[in-house]
Amino acid sequence: MNRTVIQHRCWNHEDREASCRCPGCGRPFCRECVTEHETRLLCAKCLEGSARRAFAGRGGARGLVPVLMLLAGLFLAWVFFLGAGAGAAELELRMERAAWQSR
Repeated sequence: MNRTVIQHRCWNHEDREASCRCPGCGRPFCRECVTEHETRLLCAKCLEGSARRAFAGRGGARGLVPVLMLLAGLFLAWVFFLGAGAGAAELELRMERAAWQSR
């Protein structure tokens, strides 16, 4: 019986044997041409397309989070310095009263 071994070659490197087939495009690639992404081995083009879809799927609320965090930080800094200024003013007022009473 004659057995024929079919060897697939890498889509990018014709001199290399393919180690897997990209599930996105179905082309054979060597190990250097694929990247693991979410438990799948994808070629560069399919990985780029997956990243574009993920980036486009981001909602407007995610872009709002850094702005809200910045505003919350500014508000907390304002409250802190307002409290520190009020405390310093109260301390100065008490020291003046003590100075007048001791005369």
